[in-house]
Amino acid sequence: MQPRIIGLTGGISTGKTTVSDYLATVHQLPVFDADIFARDAVKLGSPVLKAISNRYGTGILLDDGNLNRGQLGHIIFSNPAERHWIEQQIHPYVRRRLREGIQKILAPKQPPAKNNGKIQPTPQTPIVLVVPLLFEAKMTDLVTEIWVVYAPRALEIERLIKRDGLAAEQAIARIDSQMSIDEKASLADVVLDNSSTMDHLVQQIDAALLKSSR
Repeated sequence: MQPRIIGLTGGISTGKTTVSDYLATVHQLPVFDADIFARDAVKLGSPVLKAISNRYGTGILLDDGNLNRGQLGHIIFSNPAERHWIEQQIHPYVRRRLREGIQKILAPKQPPAKNNGKIQPTPQTPIVLVVPLLFEAKMTDLVTEIWVVYAPRALEIERLIKRDGLAAEQAIARIDSQMSIDEKASLADVVLDNSSTMDHLVQQIDAALLKSSR
């Protein structure tokens, strides 16, 4: 039986974390987050951080040698060519870590047992990969179905401004750096509409889990 691997994606501030947290805590599914691996890729002493500092100089680093994420964000969202270069450094590492996560779950195990009250995942357990740039980074081959967390563009901009304290122009630039949410939704197997209440979102998540993978 083919393992069910859900690729969870969406736009900036559409609610991917809300959905992944629900899947992890309520349904106890194993969740692997590309953003966490991306941060790990540029940790102090990593080859990727060295490549970035060689390209942009020490101004891209904080006093303690860690990456200045604010400065990196300015580069990413103001220069598409440089964003592409940075992604080329980070995405291979993220892809490898996601593959390792999948393989760890699918590896043969002893019969499932409870550990501190939490059921251990088995090869039959759906696996969730949270990948904001699932389409842009061409990682759709890692999953068997694609879920897009959707909110209309205007609401996406409003939420991002409120969440990160950005000016409207900054929020729009960040959103426009990715594939549009409508295009992502058109490519999805499941679209989770997160423009209403949490109860409405949860109902959609529960219903989507009942469906078999494609």
